[in-house]
Amino acid sequence: MDADVFISLSHFKGHEMTGFGGAIKNIGMGCGSRAGKTEQHSNGQPSVDESLCRGCMRCQKECANNGLVFDKETKKMHVDLEHCVGCGRCLGACNFDAIAFNNNNAIEVLNRRMAEYTKAVIDGRPNFHISLIVDVSPNCDCHGENDAPILPNIGMFASFDPLALDQACADACLAATPLPNSQLSDNMAHEGFVDHHDHFKNSTPESEWKTCLEHAEKIGIGSREYEIIVVK
Repeated sequence: MDADVFISLSHFKGHEMTGFGGAIKNIGMGCGSRAGKTEQHSNGQPSVDESLCRGCMRCQKECANNGLVFDKETKKMHVDLEHCVGCGRCLGACNFDAIAFNNNNAIEVLNRRMAEYTKAVIDGRPNFHISLIVDVSPNCDCHGENDAPILPNIGMFASFDPLALDQACADACLAATPLPNSQLSDNMAHEGFVDHHDHFKNSTPESEWKTCLEHAEKIGIGSREYEIIVVK
């Protein structure tokens, strides 16, 4: 990367795979090349449970790689493994839990790779990061069908340490009260709801975010410890 200084501005929101998208995800994925993005996602490809698929085709509208094929006779969706890049957008689009990764640790591997790509971008150069916790949507901003915010607006956070920043933003979100009529509050109202004590996982149960921050600390991106200084 040809830059003397690196400054990031991120919209902190939910994510259907990585729990949330903050500084580390936006740097690692956003600054990766097309091949790098594919490499980060390459450990997991989904499959469709036909017994749960309603044939609504909503997931297919979100696939940018022709990785989903609809069978008109059975009215069920199928994954074309030759074209699927494992981005996971279909998981977030499906309202019926019909799509899941075949590899149970695919998201953990993705989280670690994002941290490693972030390390490559910021290592050896001054860097500063800003995250806006506003309009906290349940899925990544790349989703055209993104739903109502799951949490109230909290504010702007900034740090020279992207890891401390992500941890502080996550903690602030976990301490917030879910908004009514959102994907999160609807999930919590379902019969048989299992409380993970984690708003991001309660919103998207198949997601996972802690391994990203744990690995980021392990490889020396920064620290998960922080001090909040309020600026008014």
